[in-house]
Amino acid sequence: MGERLLGAADVRELAGGLGLRPTKTLGQNFVIDANTVRRIVRDAEVAPEDVVLEVGPGLGSLTLALLPAASRVVAVEVDPALAQRLPATVAERAPDLADRLEVVPADALRIAELPGPPPTALVANLPYNVAVPVVLHLLGTFPSIRHGLVMVQAEVADRLTAGPGGKVYGVPSVKMAWYAHARRAGNVGRAVFWPAPNVDSGLVAFTRREPPSTSASRKEVFAAIDAAFAQRRKTLRAALAGWAGSAAAAEEALRAADVDPATRGEALDVEAFTRIAEHRPSSPTIG
Repeated sequence: MGERLLGAADVRELAGGLGLRPTKTLGQNFVIDANTVRRIVRDAEVAPEDVVLEVGPGLGSLTLALLPAASRVVAVEVDPALAQRLPATVAERAPDLADRLEVVPADALRIAELPGPPPTALVANLPYNVAVPVVLHLLGTFPSIRHGLVMVQAEVADRLTAGPGGKVYGVPSVKMAWYAHARRAGNVGRAVFWPAPNVDSGLVAFTRREPPSTSASRKEVFAAIDAAFAQRRKTLRAALAGWAGSAAAAEEALRAADVDPATRGEALDVEAFTRIAEHRPSSPTIG
């Protein structure tokens, strides 16, 4: 089973055959380095029984490396031309593995279900402009995803893996912590992409965790998180005033949650936000 991975010349040839000019709108930066995709598959700890969800497979660089490692790869691609070409590329370069691939032509931000067995891993080179919403949407939509690794803009990787108190700790950090333990799994240089992006990339590895035990729903907890970070420099008493109905009601909820009202959102972990959400007034008067 010798799959032939894509190099720089192969990627350019495939793109040329499709008349494709990579677009910034879709965040298309194709990986042209075989060692990078091998590293991603290895660091993602893809197991033979895994059903891997890949978002934005593009021309198939990472797909070809995933197929021998997993039982099945479900590739979600928003660009119709790329989605149509991918099965042919796999058939040409890894014919023995072609039956493991399922291509879904769709926007990953809008999918609610996938064909076949549920995905157990998420491995993707994500378009920079939608990386955070895509990861959070997929973890929320598919609880079967137990682990994964995504390649994102380095700054986004820092945000997704930040802990309380850090400069870049914010909404993505807390929401990611609701779903999973996330960590930085290394950096990726610009030269492995075509076209080369003007920013560095980072790898984020994650393992699913049970969400904090709480009587509040995920939607309620996320509403508290969004409100707390909407005005970063404000104390939670002020930042949550609209969320609670008034500053006084916010203070009451915070004290009930054992949180100092003078604290700022960036000091709190996800468990603290679940306690705050539990104490939101039942019918706050927004105004």
